[in-house]
Amino acid sequence: MYYSSLQNQSPSVDFRTATIQGQAPDGGLYFPEQIPQLPKATIEQLPSLSREEIAYQVIQPFVGDSIPESKLREIVTETINFPIPLKQVHDQYYSLELFHGPTLAFKDIGARFMSRCLGYFAQEKKEPVTVLVATSGDTGGAVASGFHNVEGVRVVILYPSGKVSSVQEKQLTTFGDNIQALEVQGNFDDCQQMVKQAFKDPELTRAIFLTSANSINVARWLPQQFYYFFALQQWKELKPPVICVPSGNFGNICAGLMAWKAGLPVAHFIAACNANDVVPRFLETGAYHPQPAIPTISNAMDVGNPSNFTRILEIFQQNTDALKRLLSSSRTTDEKTRDLIRSVYRQHSYLLDPHGAVAYDALQQYLNKHPEQKGILLETAHPIKFLDVVEPIIETPIPVPDSIAETLTKTKKAYLIGKNYEELKAYLLNSNPF
Repeated sequence: MYYSSLQNQSPSVDFRTATIQGQAPDGGLYFPEQIPQLPKATIEQLPSLSREEIAYQVIQPFVGDSIPESKLREIVTETINFPIPLKQVHDQYYSLELFHGPTLAFKDIGARFMSRCLGYFAQEKKEPVTVLVATSGDTGGAVASGFHNVEGVRVVILYPSGKVSSVQEKQLTTFGDNIQALEVQGNFDDCQQMVKQAFKDPELTRAIFLTSANSINVARWLPQQFYYFFALQQWKELKPPVICVPSGNFGNICAGLMAWKAGLPVAHFIAACNANDVVPRFLETGAYHPQPAIPTISNAMDVGNPSNFTRILEIFQQNTDALKRLLSSSRTTDEKTRDLIRSVYRQHSYLLDPHGAVAYDALQQYLNKHPEQKGILLETAHPIKFLDVVEPIIETPIPVPDSIAETLTKTKKAYLIGKNYEELKAYLLNSNPF
């Protein structure tokens, strides 16, 4: 398998090179030159296959010969060694719970897979690697957990000051060792822009070996296909589901669309957005206009210029009519998000986090118009990660999972910088632990 830049100004590379580089030299995102098709028999046999076998069959064509079979199977097994249950909320509504991993967020899947791939490649390369990543919330903790104490790898995480939850901040700032957190006086888009600028800086990239762990990296993005297949493995209804995905940087739903392209039966996709509605407006008007990120209570989705939307357009070969036949998108207010957290909890005894509530609203809007269908919303994070928001809404304490109780007692370790690339560059050059 080879990957080309969507800017078309860089040579094609294999999975190993795409993973290590993170972003193509021309600044474009890597995209596979072919989208592999899973055998029809595999799709038909999903209920009887092991999750490990499904995940291996999904990812192996993308990896090619960059990782030996035995090692890739080991990586896949370690990536998915926690439950990913599909639960019926009520009637037409199902929730795919992606928060049972070590950091209680869906990004554990991509971060764990990528960290193990990069660890394997770093051993081969025998050269220290700096992973540079921007986070709007959950990515930081998942990457920190996945890469903690991986030999030969330093992780530098940029996050927007005051715009992640208290639990998310603890998860990304308390590891220490090879994990370094930079608290940026700006928003997520500022963090993401600084990361992109670093990769384009020849002086910096000559001095240190940089890669990214955002969903722009193929090793973070592509394994997110796994849980779409796991959802269908557990789906007992006769008709394929509608799948609704809380969407910020659009890597998650882009992975779902790749799974559909590979043969997974899905009736329709919904990209659920909060006030950051660049994509809903694009689907309505045909005009794509990035905007400054707007802070909301579903903060991991506060992205005003979603990087992965270019990949979605590539899946459909820039045919927006074909895209709109499969994908719709909607926006939700903070007020409606709060109302749904409260009402779903009271009426159905199911507790949504703010991102899941945004997805619930979008799915509800769609199913009201299509009552013959049933849908799955992706519950991307445990409500405890947003206890500052959720507890006042439901007026009940959220039980603290054992996996996070110790983290909440630790001391934050973060270096405060402005939204200034030169500050980031100076930090990277002067704080290299290798």
